[in-house]
Amino acid sequence: ASRDDADLDDAEPRSWKRVDEAELARRVREMREARAAPSVQALDQKAAAAAAARKALTSVQTLPKGVEVLDPLGLGVMDNKSLRLITEASMSSPVSREKSQGLDPSMREKVIYSSPHFDPKVFLSWVHKDTSAADLESGALTLKTDLKGRTQQKKQLVKENFDCFVSCKTTIDDIESKLRQIEDDPEGAGTSHLYSVTQKISGVANRAFEPLFERQAQADKIRSVQGMLQRFRTLFNLPSAIRGNIRKGEYDLAVREYQKAKSIVLPSHVGILKRVLEEVEKVMHEFRGMLYKSMEDPHLDLAELENIVRLLLELEPETDPVWHYLNIQNGRIHGLFEKCTVDHEVRMEILQNKRHEKVLSDSKWRQLQQESNKSLEVDSAIGDSFQDDQLSSTFMAEEADSLRATYIRRLSAVLIQHVPAFWRLALSVFSGKFAKAAAGNALADSEMNAKSGANKTDDKGAEAKYTNHSLDEVASMVCATVSVFDTKVQNTFRDFEECNILRPFMGDTIKEIAKACQTLEGKDSSPTAVKMLHALHSEMTKLYILRLCSWMRVTTKEVSKHETWVTLSTLERNKSPYAISCLPLEFREITISAMDRIELMIFNLRNETAKSYDITRQLQEIHESVRLAFLNSFRDFAGYLGTFGAELAQSRSNKENNHVQNGYMNGTDRESSASMDGDLHKKLLVVLSNIGYCKAELSDQLYNKYRHIWSPIRDNDERSADMRDLVTSFSGLEDKVLDQYTFAKSNVIRNAAHNYLLDSGIHWGAAPVVKV
Repeated sequence: ASRDDADLDDAEPRSWKRVDEAELARRVREMREARAAPSVQALDQKAAAAAAARKALTSVQTLPKGVEVLDPLGLGVMDNKSLRLITEASMSSPVSREKSQGLDPSMREKVIYSSPHFDPKVFLSWVHKDTSAADLESGALTLKTDLKGRTQQKKQLVKENFDCFVSCKTTIDDIESKLRQIEDDPEGAGTSHLYSVTQKISGVANRAFEPLFERQAQADKIRSVQGMLQRFRTLFNLPSAIRGNIRKGEYDLAVREYQKAKSIVLPSHVGILKRVLEEVEKVMHEFRGMLYKSMEDPHLDLAELENIVRLLLELEPETDPVWHYLNIQNGRIHGLFEKCTVDHEVRMEILQNKRHEKVLSDSKWRQLQQESNKSLEVDSAIGDSFQDDQLSSTFMAEEADSLRATYIRRLSAVLIQHVPAFWRLALSVFSGKFAKAAAGNALADSEMNAKSGANKTDDKGAEAKYTNHSLDEVASMVCATVSVFDTKVQNTFRDFEECNILRPFMGDTIKEIAKACQTLEGKDSSPTAVKMLHALHSEMTKLYILRLCSWMRVTTKEVSKHETWVTLSTLERNKSPYAISCLPLEFREITISAMDRIELMIFNLRNETAKSYDITRQLQEIHESVRLAFLNSFRDFAGYLGTFGAELAQSRSNKENNHVQNGYMNGTDRESSASMDGDLHKKLLVVLSNIGYCKAELSDQLYNKYRHIWSPIRDNDERSADMRDLVTSFSGLEDKVLDQYTFAKSNVIRNAAHNYLLDSGIHWGAAPVVKV
């Protein structure tokens, strides 16, 4: 039997071609007619519900369209904007309802009862906050009744249309079953063959149009990239634009472009944009480095500095640009100090090498001279060689002191030139006014004309803060710089040679320090730094005065070793009645040289320091030291004169003892003894004259001349005591030397009488011959 016969025997066809379309249309028509019409009771209920709805809406007929929402409790209508219950009062004043503000979206979701986020508590608290409890109970009952009614309506709808539901379900199942049978039939039309053919056609199309699709994808990518490039064209051109602005000197424009680039919000998945920003950051990092490098320019104008600081602050640097500049300037000052030190050390080393070469040369010359003298059997002049060595050493010491004075003068010049400017810069920074510090006190005509408008700008600038550091930190920095200067100057000043103390090296050095004190006073430096400089000035002055006092006593001792015993003429001793030698006048010159310099140093110290600082204690110490040194120098000189008298007496005594030990004295010995006695008496008289001159004239003259140096701390009684001590010292010494002279003179008379009476060979009367 064929499949067609089998299909005819079946109640239903197994393929679509055997479906009776007329029969299918009839069955569909029957299914439509099978729907039952609604009952009369249902129509009555629907009519009643419509009447109730129309009754509920009679009160809102006058409201605008779209502003009312029915209350689920049946208590009225809600305003669609504010979701408030519309009452008679709100209806009577629509203006207030129009002014009411709408709810935010989150709150609205909780109030609207059709929303999935509906919250009954929020609904009641918002819509029915003014509703009475009785109305709420009535509304709850209405809500329950409505819910029951709607449930009954659903049940009634299903009950009335149950046959339709069953018929539809049966029809759907039949259609699904037939479609499955048709799909399973290999001879049926089905969709498998259609699907396979479609797949083949799609494959052929893909193979045919694959290059076109690829080109289309590439074109889409290119258009996408082109759009991105067009969109971020400014960003891609930014590195070269910033470089060009920097190269032209338009720094403000470069900073604005950079800030604009930082404000752009970029997609996180686009890597090339990040690389562009990285390139921009690299350019700006180089720009920051260039700005920091420009701060190292020693000739940088303050207006330019202000502009550089402003640019760096806009670029948000890692370090404080103002403090960085202050550190650069402070380091520059220290570097200049070190440069002066290195140059001084090099010059001193050259001088030492020169001195060493000079010593070697002189040594070789003396050796050659000695060898030459030995061959000619001539004595070498050792004294002349020693004198030449001493002169050479003195010359070298003078050269060294000259280099030290030059070194201190260069240090002072660095301090005077840079520290006040550094302090003024710090003041302008912390007051927020760079331009004011740059302009100084001079105002141009244009500034005078615009003074009224500039005052406001200055007031705003004064409030600007360029750094987080304080002025006290800058003051500490300046004090550290002055401390370095103090150390270098004091160490060098102590190295000055004693032999050159009367040369102007030390005095000029102290003048340089005084000049630095005057320059840094006022607002040109911190008070602590100025105080340190004044302390340095006082200390150096005191040290110089003490060295002068020491030199006065040491030099007096040196000149006392070389007494010539030659009396000066009346004119040479300034018409003094005392027949003195040149020794007291040399002592006088030494004392005057030292005391004149001491007087000048104390005078300068009082005038330059006492104006601002109290140095009473330091002056008292200096006055007392000078007074004691002055008095001690006279006492030392008196002691040296006494030593001369004692040595002369001792020399005479030693010669007499030698003659006594020999037991006789011939004519030659008598003549030499007489000559020696004459020289001895003359020398003792010179010593007495020198002592008398110092006691009567020199001490009084010099004391009255220089006593005003220490007079502020010495009264008249103490002055009289000083002079009384000096006169007493010289009087005691005078008596002692006079006794020695008297004793020597008595010995001469005794010897002369002895020679005349006993050794002349004359017999006096009946006296027997004296046996020797």
